[in-house]
Amino acid sequence: MARPRQHAPEALHAQVMAACDAWLRERPVHTLSLRALAREVGCAPSTLLKLYGSFGNLLQHVNVETLGRLRLTIDGLESATPEPRLKGLATAYWQFAQQDRHRWQLLFDYPLAEEGELDQRQSDMIEALFVRVEATLKEYQPALGDAEARRLARTLWGSVHGLVQLGLNQRLGYWQDQQLEVAELLDQLLTTILAGLRQPPRAS
Repeated sequence: MARPRQHAPEALHAQVMAACDAWLRERPVHTLSLRALAREVGCAPSTLLKLYGSFGNLLQHVNVETLGRLRLTIDGLESATPEPRLKGLATAYWQFAQQDRHRWQLLFDYPLAEEGELDQRQSDMIEALFVRVEATLKEYQPALGDAEARRLARTLWGSVHGLVQLGLNQRLGYWQDQQLEVAELLDQLLTTILAGLRQPPRAS
């Protein structure tokens, strides 16, 4: 019986991430298994367990890559003024979810890491995305306080995420026999929220 090929940890990790990427381009994560991945990269399942500790931890590394890709997708929007930048962020999020649907879904189908270095990396990357939205809201309305911007950023992005999720599942309904378009609803959402921010808050 032939021995499994030997891999340096870094090389094996790169192969595993590439195999996951290829799989998720075509199939959802619930069809993926440790055994299938081991077969793809030419090693024993026990080798992957030794490297990652568990299949769940392996998938968290995929989530870190996904968050990195999402960051790269929106990095080019920094030069826009606040309103088109926020709308661009929402549109980029929708386009990313469409183009990398199974990878995007993995972020929400499996709990994020809860401890250790993976937890810190994921938390830092998610926080950086929220900070970008907070900073843009404060740039749009300088009278917005830090706590208000923090809450509004999460409220806003929760609404964006909800529309994206419903859009992917085709659950937004129809108007005059035409399916409602996510891009149009995102634009309406941002236009409405930003219109409410044009006036500075009244002093209590």
